[in-house]
Amino acid sequence: MNPPDRDLPAPEGEVVTSKGFLRRFLDTPADNTAKTMVVALGLCFVASMIVSAAAVSLRPLQEQNAALDKQVNIVQVAGLYEDGIDVAETFEAFEPHVLELATGEFTDQFDPYQFDDRAAADDVTLSAPLDDDPANIGRQANYVTVYLLRNEDGSLDKVILPVYGYGLWSTLYGFIAVEEDGNTIYGLQFYEHAETPGLGAEVDNPRWKALWNDKLLRTDDGKGELAITVAKTAPPAGEDYHIDALSGATLTSRGVDNLIRFWMSERGFEPFLERVRAGEI
Repeated sequence: MNPPDRDLPAPEGEVVTSKGFLRRFLDTPADNTAKTMVVALGLCFVASMIVSAAAVSLRPLQEQNAALDKQVNIVQVAGLYEDGIDVAETFEAFEPHVLELATGEFTDQFDPYQFDDRAAADDVTLSAPLDDDPANIGRQANYVTVYLLRNEDGSLDKVILPVYGYGLWSTLYGFIAVEEDGNTIYGLQFYEHAETPGLGAEVDNPRWKALWNDKLLRTDDGKGELAITVAKTAPPAGEDYHIDALSGATLTSRGVDNLIRFWMSERGFEPFLERVRAGEI
């Protein structure tokens, strides 16, 4: 049998049209490797565009929720939170100030409502690397945002200070509330971490957080040494300076101890707390 003649002209009167690229692509067998790759890449591109568009459109809402969550935690650590309250309205009672850590003085160089503490810690012009780094944070910002809560007569009630440091698996971000005497702890609260549920994550347990109430940062024996300690046994200064370590979470407890002692030291908020104790705030 003779092979078909592939060069035969089309019958007279019949119009020959060449197939376009899309038609030829669609007519390609489904198991064709090139077609499979093109379809897969196309689906990935469309999906990535949808995800990107969703991320961009939802960013303002995410930022709004993050700001509200921050306000909730500040209100909670200050003891003002109750079910059903208007958090934004309650938060208006707090005075935000950007603090220069080295001097303990407020600065008007930044807007306290817009200043981003985390971004400042990553900005080489606003932070410095740490050689001795017990909190394991890498860099320390030169400026942070603190919050003052005042009584109706204008006198200081509490100061809310941001603290953070590494635990076992993650960086713990939180706030510590200190009374107007600049030495008595009112409360500690973490709002972000990834510690082990049931172990290190017990930093969120209300019973453990309650242990911080009325504990003292520094000794009142005239020396004023930093004595606050998170450990299984009390420090030499006594129980007034002791928070019991979390059971089964030694490294997380050690991380909390390190970060609190770092931020309450001269390298952290001590210059500011000295001014609080002197009645200058």
